[in-house]
Amino acid sequence: MTALIYLIPVALALGALGLAAFLWSLRSGQYEDLDGAAERILVDDDEPPAPRRRSSPSACK
Repeated sequence: MTALIYLIPVALALGALGLAAFLWSLRSGQYEDLDGAAERILVDDDEPPAPRRRSSPSACK
């Protein structure tokens, strides 16, 4: 029963910390453009990788 004296304030503090983190993320704009991030992953605008150079046989010694 004495464990509840410690566990209840710890649980309340963790809940308040989680709520504060969520409110901070709302205020900092983390949820502003959810559709843009989902569509950006589908766009292939990266340059193709450069061809690899073949090393000369003398470089392998």
